[in-house]
Amino acid sequence: QVQLVESGGGLVQPGGSLRLSCAASGRTFTIYSMGWYRQVAGNQRELVARLTLGGSADYVDSVKGRFTISRDNAKDTWYLQMDSLTFEDTATYYCNAVAYGPLTFWGQGTQVTVSS
Repeated sequence: QVQLVESGGGLVQPGGSLRLSCAASGRTFTIYSMGWYRQVAGNQRELVARLTLGGSADYVDSVKGRFTISRDNAKDTWYLQMDSLTFEDTATYYCNAVAYGPLTFWGQGTQVTVSS
């Protein structure tokens, strides 16, 4: 099993920045893909960014050029740097890990609110 703990959400003004962190524990050596999703109440959860072990990153079009996904292998942690935030980025953000199996794991979610 893999456990994921997120941190870093909060309230930010439009144009501001936040960095989300996702700390993994457990059988982290089985993870081959890590990412961030977000969900607004009443909508489906959508993929925001994904990073593979090989370093390949994908982003949803709406965040390209503003968000950056990265990882620190030594800490079993990955990050989502969010810059130039807009009202439309307001959501609950979930970190996600896919492990060999395949097995999918989710964090508990962290709220990001962009408001003036």
